Amino acid sequence: MRHLSARLVALAFAVPLAIAPSCGALAQSKWPERPVTVVVPFPAGSAVDALARAVSQSLSESLGKPFIIDNRAGAGGNLGGAAVAKAAPDGYTVLFGTPAPIAMNKLMYKNLPFDSEKDFTPVVLVAKSPLIITAKLDFPAKTFAELIAYAKANPEKVNVGHPGNGTLGHITSELVQQFTGVKMTNVPYRGTAPLMTDLLGGTVDIAMDFMPTYVPLVADGKIRALAVTTSERAKQLPDVPTVQEQGFKGFEASAWYAVVAPTGTPPEIVGKLNELVNAFIKTDKGKAVLEQNSLQGVGGPPDDLKTFIANELAKWKPVIEAAKITM
Repeated sequence: MRHLSARLVALAFAVPLAIAPSCGALAQSKWPERPVTVVVPFPAGSAVDALARAVSQSLSESLGKPFIIDNRAGAGGNLGGAAVAKAAPDGYTVLFGTPAPIAMNKLMYKNLPFDSEKDFTPVVLVAKSPLIITAKLDFPAKTFAELIAYAKANPEKVNVGHPGNGTLGHITSELVQQFTGVKMTNVPYRGTAPLMTDLLGGTVDIAMDFMPTYVPLVADGKIRALAVTTSERAKQLPDVPTVQEQGFKGFEASAWYAVVAPTGTPPEIVGKLNELVNAFIKTDKGKAVLEQNSLQGVGGPPDDLKTFIANELAKWKPVIEAAKITM
């Protein structure tokens, strides 16, 4: 009897251990059981915010629980990035971000409260967008190639506006100058709106910035588009050539939008989010949202985003170091 009792006790302890993994899987299969917070590290009304809201609505409809946008703007996206990096890795907090908090800021900010490579797990690369290089209407150069020729003849006399120190517009301006061997004067603004105002008013010569805000101004003939920075032309401005087409082979810079989650988020949840976002990109509604915001849908598995981020860091690190950009 003593031996039988011991066996029964051992069996009683062994059974819960044996079924524990299946209970965990069952709990994850019920996700989400409550609202999910989607942190957007920039203000409402931006291109990333518009895309995040469209994706979140689609996820809410697919999963039957609210995906709530939380705009955590500030410090170049670092406030929102830190909030997600420190959140519980349970699938109820994700970051819908841009290159800054997901990759670039770790190359520029000395005392970040998080490490984007270690603290985030990739979910999906949602979309890309070229940056656009525009000029005031009375600027002497009518093309990007003419801009570079003019800048070489007039060192540091061309004013290049961008939406803030450390932004993609800023580091793209540095890449242009390093790639072409010219020296221009960078003029930082507090966002796109004041930069656009000064470009329209002729206060600044050139602007390098995310594309969406500038498309209608180019279409209305209020400013001149000199080039887009991706390897292919933008669908929204098919007549605007790329930098590469104008004699600068190998040049490329793009804005991009991605979803990441805190490291340790269950792979089943990461996989479900990836699957649903990929599906949204292919719908008519998804395609319409992308086109409205001058974006190109990407998608793909989480590992594609991981590789893409690593390549972006390798590409931009020497540019940032050479320009001595620190925040």
